Amino acid sequence: MLNYIILLAGFVLLIGGADYLVKGASSIAKKLNVSDLIIGLTIVSIGTSAPELAVNILASFDGSAGMAIGNVVGSNLFNFLVIIGISAMIKPINLKTSLIKVEIPFTVLASVALIFLAGDWFIDGMPGMLTRSDGLVLMLFFSIFLYYVFLQAKKGDISPEDTGAENTRTYSTLVSSLMVLGGIGALIYGGDLIVKSATQLAKAWGMSDTVIGLTIVAVGTSLPELATSAVAAMRGNSDIAIGNVVGSNIFNIFMILGISSTILPLPFANESMADTLVATFATILVMFFAQKGKSKSITRTEGAILMAIYIIYLIYLLNR
Repeated sequence: MLNYIILLAGFVLLIGGADYLVKGASSIAKKLNVSDLIIGLTIVSIGTSAPELAVNILASFDGSAGMAIGNVVGSNLFNFLVIIGISAMIKPINLKTSLIKVEIPFTVLASVALIFLAGDWFIDGMPGMLTRSDGLVLMLFFSIFLYYVFLQAKKGDISPEDTGAENTRTYSTLVSSLMVLGGIGALIYGGDLIVKSATQLAKAWGMSDTVIGLTIVAVGTSLPELATSAVAAMRGNSDIAIGNVVGSNIFNIFMILGISSTILPLPFANESMADTLVATFATILVMFFAQKGKSKSITRTEGAILMAIYIIYLIYLLNR
């Protein structure tokens, strides 16, 4: 029971820490006359992926590579199957052209790049590994994506409202600094609690770190995206509802796995490759739903299909 309480406390600290870090850093940026748009594209976007990043770095140092990989792949699966599924069932998601033609295909590229870089098994039959050089390649892709996003913002295709930073609140310099430091501290401590308690639970349940990472840890670290997308869907803001998770998936692979494997190379087990292939399939399926017909939307029925696939995948995972 104690491990469950510690795990829950870890998630509270993790999500709360990310929130305070974003608010404090955004306030400081605002005082430095940085625009809401740039704040949203950088601080807010990266801040929503801070829980996954904290868990991954700490899992890497703790020797739990399976949890680090599982957290990212599991988060991506949860994002595209559950969050988009729930959002579409709340209200059909209408998609703008850039999401269909660029951002979602870029998510497919991220998954394919991960398969290629970690897929040593396909080449020589040896266990896969994300090396430091692989991490640098992923971070290069992340830089290219950020450059594209800034170009879109410059052209006016992205507004502050799209980034969630249209009403950036400012605090005193002292309060802002304390929020940043406190947020970072909560992220580190919360991530440490999650990694240690999840490892203990994995041993108690007879599961691997990878499966725990794919399920409990991935779902917990994806809660901010779920809340953001569900509220956006209820308000009829389709761009935020789906753009939030598309951006998160790209960040997860290119930034989080890039940073994690650059710090410490990550062994990539064959079962993780199977999970990555499922995540790639989910991404391609969403792209297919988005491109079919003239409406360019994801319907309630398609949202239910995505949810059903996730349930089937969970059943497979727990029986693997």
